[in-house]
Amino acid sequence: MRFPAARRARGARRGLAAASAALLLASGTVALTQAAADAAAGCRVDYTVNDWGGGFTATVSVTNLGDPITGGWTLEWDFDGDQRVTSGWNGTFTQSGSHVTVRSPEWGGTLGTGATAEPGFQGAYSGSNPAPASFTLNGTVCTGSTGPTDPPPSTDPPGDRVDNPYAGAKVYVNPEWSANAASEPGGSAVADEPTAVWMDRIAAIEGAGGRMGLRDHLDEAVDQGADTFQVVVYNLPGRDCAALASNGELEPHEIDRYREEFIDPIAEILGDEAYADLRIVAVVEIDSLPNLVTNVGTGDVATETCNEMLENGNYQKGIAYALEKLGAIPNVYNYIDIGHHGWLGWDDNFSTSADLITDVVRQSGSLGNVAGFITNTANYGALEEPYFGVDDSVNGTSVRQSSWVDWNRYVDELSYAQAYRQELIGNGFGQDIGMLIDTSRNGWGGPDRPAGPGPATDVNAYVDGGRTDRRIHLGNWCNQAGAGLGERPVANPEPGIDAYVWIKPPGESDGASEEIPNDEGKGFDEMCDPAYEGNPRNGNNPSGALPDAPISGHWFSAQFRELLANAYPPVR
Repeated sequence: MRFPAARRARGARRGLAAASAALLLASGTVALTQAAADAAAGCRVDYTVNDWGGGFTATVSVTNLGDPITGGWTLEWDFDGDQRVTSGWNGTFTQSGSHVTVRSPEWGGTLGTGATAEPGFQGAYSGSNPAPASFTLNGTVCTGSTGPTDPPPSTDPPGDRVDNPYAGAKVYVNPEWSANAASEPGGSAVADEPTAVWMDRIAAIEGAGGRMGLRDHLDEAVDQGADTFQVVVYNLPGRDCAALASNGELEPHEIDRYREEFIDPIAEILGDEAYADLRIVAVVEIDSLPNLVTNVGTGDVATETCNEMLENGNYQKGIAYALEKLGAIPNVYNYIDIGHHGWLGWDDNFSTSADLITDVVRQSGSLGNVAGFITNTANYGALEEPYFGVDDSVNGTSVRQSSWVDWNRYVDELSYAQAYRQELIGNGFGQDIGMLIDTSRNGWGGPDRPAGPGPATDVNAYVDGGRTDRRIHLGNWCNQAGAGLGERPVANPEPGIDAYVWIKPPGESDGASEEIPNDEGKGFDEMCDPAYEGNPRNGNNPSGALPDAPISGHWFSAQFRELLANAYPPVR
């Protein structure tokens, strides 16, 4: 089937100090590479190593062969193995996956013609410890001679892509999902809505379990006369390291299989000239990078697998590779997942995650490999909260102090998406980037939808009485009881928003209510059990999940009927 997905809210905001520190050292994504004031016209690097097996020290002597550098220097390289920097000197070291960045120290930002800087570091590795193949100084490849300055990474996409792939477009309707929806009472009213096709394992590319493969769907899109086709690329090694329901088939170390058996075949199919007139929207690897922000370190929300994925860098490597391969296809529009407001909306998650995402996109070779970003994928966060705002207060107490908001700076997906867009533009992305919001299950209509603000007796009564998101806790993500279909898919609904989309096909399960053996690599997560009493990620609250759910991606009739009944706007 096409869908596994799991969402969780922020994992214990106060437990993130250790995680952020780990990112600075092991991932290096808290700080971006800053463009130095002067470019190097040529440089030479001598890389010397003292290796004792599993650990080593290295000196990276970089000589400026061009004009004097006075505005600070930045030295970068990629490791070819699993080497990681554990400490450094004569420069500020950061590392994201295999990519290492060294910035000049405060006292050493000047590098005259013929002058040499000697940053050094201690590192660790397993397997082999090959020397990096190349180095760059202020963006120029160090060849040992002078030459023209390489341009900075481009923010312009290849080809003649439109600004918004949804604008004026007929979007592909998946006939398999449409048939399931139409088979339910009243489902024909929404059966013609466009939903995404999920590539969640290698077998899905050709088609598995009697389902259509990627090329089958693309051929059908051409036959429909569609302009835009939506596909989710979702099969990283160690996938969704913080939830079992959406685990995948690839082990944490299997980055080569991911590249060669998953991304390469998808890119080959998407690049077929037969589909050149389609605008192909690729939603690339949901959940992964947000997990490296909130679910690593030593806190009670950290997981062993997330720490392993941070350590080996295969999330970053895999996503950068996917963006590079797919971004080279002129009619593919890559969108990157930014979690949701109840996951990354807190101050100590917001900018950190944006920096991590920016760094990974840079590793793909061009910020232009990304057309935009998506929030709320397969989640339930309300599009807008009409009856309270983050700036409200009750009897002098800020809404941010309520138990539901818990100091978050955002209370809904629209405000979060628009703010995150500005954050990414500040990181170097172009003004033309657009946001997608998955509204497939965030309508929260039905009889429990409030008709006005809650009582102003205290801040919790005010928020809880007026919030349209009726989950028990923002951290609940699996098959939520009481949810409804949200806004129907539409282009350009709000400033900065490319479209409201149904990336998660309504009626496809988030995960099984009990353990169900399967050959799809999907485990059982207790958050999908309606009897589960919770964990630190959801404040130790009940899961709020529906009973009798099948494994993720399989049709869940009871869920679809409830989504239809609780739709907001209502289904007419």
